[in-house]
Amino acid sequence: MSTVWTEAENPTVAAPRNDIKIERETHKLEKRLCREVGKAIVDFNMIEEGDRVMVCMSGGKDSYTLLDILLKMKARAPIHFDLVAVNLDQKQPGFPEHILPEYLASTGVPFHIENEDTYSIVKKLIPEGKTTCSLCSRLRRGILYRVADELGCTKIALGHHRDDILQTLLLNMFFGGKMKSMPPKLVSDDGKHVVIRPLAYVAEKDTARWSAHRNFPIIPCNLCGSQENLQRKQVGEMLREWEKKFPGRVENMFNALQNVVPSHLLDGNLYDFKNAKATGIASEDGDKAFDKEEFLAPAPSLLGPGMVQVVQLS
Repeated sequence: MSTVWTEAENPTVAAPRNDIKIERETHKLEKRLCREVGKAIVDFNMIEEGDRVMVCMSGGKDSYTLLDILLKMKARAPIHFDLVAVNLDQKQPGFPEHILPEYLASTGVPFHIENEDTYSIVKKLIPEGKTTCSLCSRLRRGILYRVADELGCTKIALGHHRDDILQTLLLNMFFGGKMKSMPPKLVSDDGKHVVIRPLAYVAEKDTARWSAHRNFPIIPCNLCGSQENLQRKQVGEMLREWEKKFPGRVENMFNALQNVVPSHLLDGNLYDFKNAKATGIASEDGDKAFDKEEFLAPAPSLLGPGMVQVVQLS
């Protein structure tokens, strides 16, 4: 009597197939990360021939991913540019100061560790229980600008991703009364430094997956990591919940940042409402206020068999 094995009964059959699937998905993830970073670099002319790019390393998943993908891009790019990794050791109690130097040495990338006790300054000036991020980021920014000058860097790369950009947009709308986000590329106030965000098109879930795959030695931020009620964290959770309930919503929000119609907002500095007059001449960019609204429905794969999506316009 012969025995017929199923995958469930014979795990040695299923294991290789699972490994192949994981390898395939990881390869797709790497291609997506390289494609999205490459597109951002080209779209916003982030890195040019001869640039020396300072990659700011915090020890978190995003900065590790940023450096890792930029190293891959450097090996394939049609232009020459150099990378130097920089970490600011802020002297937080218990900070494992050996981890980043050991990791960076293993990559072969030139690196610099800057030691500045900003932790004591923040703790001295910010009352217990208050948000420390604003002062901490200002102090870090000034130090990193100085280090960029000392190292001869022409660009400063930060690890902010698509979700960071959207969180900043909503935070400014909810609490600052501004339609403002993180630009993919900006010039510092003194006009001396160019800051770039090559992960601008990358979703946070992808940096998390890549970090787990690469097993980066993550260093938590003890200065602000315990501040569970940060408004940014709450907004981030809201975005993740939206994406879970309404797949594609976060991507549409991000696309909206690249499809701005100033004449249909209320900012007189962007559009001359006061002098808007009827000219009798048709314009392709004219009023669309009475046109029927058209919204993109989710891809068919998101709807089950026989299901129809109904979009109600109020």
